[in-house]
Amino acid sequence: MLTLHKVRAVRPAPTEDAEPLPGYAVVVDGDRLAAVGPYEELAAAYGSARIREWDGVLTPGRHEPDGAALLEAAYHPDPREADELGTEPLTGAALAALSMPEARWGASARRGLQRLLAAGTTSLAGPFTRPAVRTAVQRSGLGRSDGRPPAPLAPGARADFAVFAPDGSCLATVLAGRLVHRRR
Repeated sequence: MLTLHKVRAVRPAPTEDAEPLPGYAVVVDGDRLAAVGPYEELAAAYGSARIREWDGVLTPGRHEPDGAALLEAAYHPDPREADELGTEPLTGAALAALSMPEARWGASARRGLQRLLAAGTTSLAGPFTRPAVRTAVQRSGLGRSDGRPPAPLAPGARADFAVFAPDGSCLATVLAGRLVHRRR
């Protein structure tokens, strides 16, 4: 299915100093970017596309260079544990005091990944040594990299991007063309 993402601007390169292109949009076809260009031109060329409109700047997303530390050296509490453990990730002595079988590591990793997606993360670096964490990362759809930032937005590239509001908060995260986070 074709989807046209209309935004305030598109910043095609992953660096913060890259100039946003006002009035630009992207077209997603399946898991790939079909086009990046001025909204009016894309709307005319892809008239049958579903339109998603975001009040922000579309970028390749954020890269998390410490993915392994965030997911394997911290426990992300289940909301049902908030009264006992709080809501922030636990590390150090607090983590050491918990019983952490693989199933618990996997659930923690999934909650940690949800936080990353809600922040506009589209790639992260490992290595991930815990089997349950590695499985959660593989299933998440997040790109794994060797530490380099996400690739620039270009036709034919995998449709991984995030949309950020003027205040810097993430409005939406898309991985392989799938909307995986949307701020309500």
